[in-house]
Amino acid sequence: MEARRIRLLGSGVGLAVGLWLIGATPLAAQGGCQPVDDAMNKVISVPTHIYSAMTPILSNGSAPGPSDTVRNETIYVGGSAYVKLGGKWSRSEWGPQRIMTQEQENRQKSKYTCRYLRDESVNGEAAAVYSTHSERSDVGHITSDGQIWISKSKGLPLRQEMDIDAGQGMKHHHSTHYEYTNVQAPL
Repeated sequence: MEARRIRLLGSGVGLAVGLWLIGATPLAAQGGCQPVDDAMNKVISVPTHIYSAMTPILSNGSAPGPSDTVRNETIYVGGSAYVKLGGKWSRSEWGPQRIMTQEQENRQKSKYTCRYLRDESVNGEAAAVYSTHSERSDVGHITSDGQIWISKSKGLPLRQEMDIDAGQGMKHHHSTHYEYTNVQAPL
Protein backbone atom coordinates (compact mmCIF):
# COMPACT_ATOMS: atom_id res chain seq x y z
CA MET A 1 0.00 0.00 0.00
CA GLU A 2 2.84 2.41 0.90
CA ALA A 3 4.61 1.68 -2.42
CA ARG A 4 1.39 2.45 -4.31
CA ARG A 5 0.96 5.71 -2.37
CA ILE A 6 4.54 6.76 -3.15
CA ARG A 7 4.02 5.93 -6.86
CA LEU A 8 0.85 8.04 -6.84
CA LEU A 9 2.67 10.85 -5.05
CA GLY A 10 5.50 10.58 -7.55
CA SER A 11 3.04 10.82 -10.43
CA GLY A 12 1.39 13.83 -8.80
CA VAL A 13 4.73 15.47 -8.17
CA GLY A 14 5.80 14.79 -11.75
CA LEU A 15 2.61 16.36 -13.05
CA ALA A 16 2.93 19.31 -10.71
CA VAL A 17 6.57 19.96 -11.55
CA GLY A 18 5.83 19.57 -15.24
CA LEU A 19 3.00 22.07 -15.07
CA TRP A 20 5.02 24.50 -12.92
CA LEU A 21 7.77 24.50 -15.45
CA ILE A 22 5.62 24.63 -18.57
CA GLY A 23 6.62 27.68 -20.50
CA ALA A 24 5.40 29.30 -23.66
CA THR A 25 8.12 29.44 -26.23
CA PRO A 26 5.58 29.68 -29.09
CA LEU A 27 3.46 32.30 -27.32
CA ALA A 28 6.09 34.21 -25.37
CA ALA A 29 6.03 37.31 -27.57
CA GLN A 30 2.25 37.65 -27.53
CA GLY A 31 1.59 36.25 -24.05
CA GLY A 32 4.22 38.12 -22.02
CA CYS A 33 5.75 34.87 -20.74
CA GLN A 34 9.44 35.48 -21.41
CA PRO A 35 10.20 36.62 -17.82
CA VAL A 36 8.32 33.60 -16.45
CA ASP A 37 10.08 31.19 -18.85
CA ASP A 38 13.47 32.68 -18.02
CA ALA A 39 12.84 32.42 -14.28
CA MET A 40 11.68 28.81 -14.46
CA ASN A 41 14.62 27.84 -16.66
CA LYS A 42 17.00 29.42 -14.17
CA VAL A 43 15.62 27.38 -11.23
CA ILE A 44 17.14 24.19 -12.62
CA SER A 45 20.59 25.71 -13.11
CA VAL A 46 21.16 27.23 -9.65
CA PRO A 47 21.11 25.58 -6.21
CA THR A 48 17.40 25.60 -5.36
CA HIS A 49 15.25 24.15 -2.59
CA ILE A 50 11.58 23.96 -3.59
CA TYR A 51 8.83 23.41 -1.03
CA SER A 52 5.41 22.57 -2.41
CA ALA A 53 2.00 21.57 -1.19
CA MET A 54 -0.82 20.13 -3.28
CA THR A 55 -4.35 20.32 -1.87
CA PRO A 56 -7.47 18.96 -3.58
CA ILE A 57 -10.24 21.38 -4.45
CA LEU A 58 -13.35 19.43 -3.51
CA SER A 59 -16.32 19.57 -5.89
CA ASN A 60 -18.84 19.84 -3.04
CA GLY A 61 -17.20 23.08 -1.85
CA SER A 62 -16.15 21.65 1.51
CA ALA A 63 -12.68 22.25 2.91
CA PRO A 64 -10.20 19.40 2.59
CA GLY A 65 -8.74 17.94 5.77
CA PRO A 66 -5.09 18.45 6.78
CA SER A 67 -4.23 14.88 5.72
CA ASP A 68 -5.48 15.64 2.18
CA THR A 69 -2.54 17.97 1.50
CA VAL A 70 0.49 16.33 -0.10
CA ARG A 71 3.75 18.08 0.74
CA ASN A 72 7.01 17.50 -1.05
CA GLU A 73 10.39 19.04 -1.53
CA THR A 74 12.80 19.13 -4.45
CA ILE A 75 16.44 20.21 -4.40
CA TYR A 76 18.57 21.05 -7.43
CA VAL A 77 22.27 21.20 -6.58
CA GLY A 78 25.55 20.03 -8.05
CA GLY A 79 24.01 18.82 -11.31
CA SER A 80 21.56 16.51 -9.51
CA ALA A 81 17.94 16.60 -8.47
CA TYR A 82 16.67 15.21 -5.16
CA VAL A 83 13.04 14.57 -4.19
CA LYS A 84 11.53 14.09 -0.75
CA LEU A 85 8.44 11.87 -0.82
CA GLY A 86 6.85 10.15 2.14
CA GLY A 87 9.45 11.73 4.44
CA LYS A 88 12.41 10.17 2.60
CA TRP A 89 14.93 11.83 0.31
CA SER A 90 16.11 10.12 -2.85
CA ARG A 91 18.23 11.18 -5.78
CA SER A 92 16.09 11.52 -8.87
CA GLU A 93 16.88 9.41 -11.91
CA TRP A 94 16.20 12.59 -13.87
CA GLY A 95 18.95 15.17 -13.60
CA PRO A 96 18.45 18.86 -14.33
CA GLN A 97 19.40 18.52 -18.01
CA ARG A 98 16.83 15.78 -18.63
CA ILE A 99 14.20 17.81 -16.77
CA MET A 100 15.02 20.85 -18.93
CA THR A 101 14.71 18.79 -22.12
CA GLN A 102 11.32 17.44 -21.01
CA GLU A 103 10.10 20.91 -20.12
CA GLN A 104 11.11 22.26 -23.52
CA GLU A 105 8.97 19.51 -25.08
CA ASN A 106 6.09 20.41 -22.71
CA ARG A 107 6.32 24.05 -23.77
CA GLN A 108 5.91 23.11 -27.40
CA LYS A 109 2.72 21.18 -26.59
CA SER A 110 1.09 23.86 -24.41
CA LYS A 111 -0.81 27.07 -24.89
CA TYR A 112 0.40 29.45 -22.21
CA THR A 113 -0.15 33.12 -21.53
CA CYS A 114 1.18 35.43 -18.86
CA ARG A 115 0.41 38.95 -17.77
CA TYR A 116 2.32 41.28 -15.49
CA LEU A 117 0.06 42.28 -12.57
CA ARG A 118 2.02 44.36 -10.06
CA ASP A 119 5.12 44.63 -7.91
CA GLU A 120 5.10 43.13 -4.40
CA SER A 121 7.53 42.06 -1.73
CA VAL A 122 8.15 38.42 -0.77
CA ASN A 123 10.00 38.08 2.53
CA GLY A 124 11.44 41.56 2.03
CA GLU A 125 12.55 40.94 -1.57
CA ALA A 126 11.09 43.02 -4.41
CA ALA A 127 9.19 40.85 -6.89
CA ALA A 128 7.15 41.22 -10.07
CA VAL A 129 3.87 39.30 -9.93
CA TYR A 130 2.58 37.62 -13.10
CA SER A 131 -0.68 35.82 -13.72
CA THR A 132 -0.39 32.64 -15.76
CA HIS A 133 -2.85 30.53 -17.73
CA SER A 134 -1.94 27.22 -19.36
CA GLU A 135 -3.84 24.68 -21.45
CA ARG A 136 -2.67 21.31 -22.63
CA SER A 137 -4.85 18.85 -24.52
CA ASP A 138 -2.46 16.11 -25.67
CA VAL A 139 -2.64 14.37 -22.26
CA GLY A 140 -6.31 14.98 -21.57
CA HIS A 141 -7.56 18.51 -21.11
CA ILE A 142 -5.46 20.11 -18.36
CA THR A 143 -5.76 23.77 -17.49
CA SER A 144 -4.07 25.86 -14.86
CA ASP A 145 -4.40 29.40 -13.60
CA GLY A 146 -2.02 30.97 -11.17
CA GLN A 147 0.31 33.68 -10.04
CA ILE A 148 4.08 33.66 -9.79
CA TRP A 149 6.32 36.10 -7.91
CA ILE A 150 9.69 36.64 -9.62
CA SER A 151 12.61 38.35 -7.88
CA LYS A 152 13.33 41.69 -9.52
CA SER A 153 17.05 41.47 -8.64
CA LYS A 154 17.78 37.78 -9.37
CA GLY A 155 15.15 36.86 -11.97
CA LEU A 156 14.25 33.73 -9.97
CA PRO A 157 10.81 32.61 -8.80
CA LEU A 158 10.15 33.19 -5.12
CA ARG A 159 6.60 31.92 -4.79
CA GLN A 160 3.88 30.38 -6.93
CA GLU A 161 0.16 29.73 -6.35
CA MET A 162 -1.71 27.70 -8.96
CA ASP A 163 -5.04 25.94 -9.46
CA ILE A 164 -4.89 22.95 -11.80
CA ASP A 165 -7.90 21.28 -13.39
CA ALA A 166 -6.95 17.88 -14.82
CA GLY A 167 -10.54 17.08 -15.80
CA GLN A 168 -12.85 14.36 -14.48
CA GLY A 169 -13.28 16.29 -11.23
CA MET A 170 -9.55 16.32 -10.46
CA LYS A 171 -8.76 19.83 -9.26
CA HIS A 172 -5.87 20.83 -7.02
CA HIS A 173 -4.33 23.95 -5.57
CA HIS A 174 -0.53 24.05 -5.63
CA SER A 175 1.41 26.36 -3.36
CA THR A 176 5.18 26.58 -3.85
CA HIS A 177 8.01 28.60 -2.42
CA TYR A 178 11.64 28.62 -3.50
CA GLU A 179 14.82 29.11 -1.49
CA TYR A 180 18.30 29.73 -2.88
CA THR A 181 20.61 30.10 0.14
CA ASN A 182 22.43 27.31 1.97
CA VAL A 183 21.12 24.68 -0.48
CA GLN A 184 22.88 21.35 -0.02
CA ALA A 185 22.34 17.79 -1.22
CA PRO A 186 20.20 15.98 1.39
CA LEU A 187 22.00 12.65 1.07
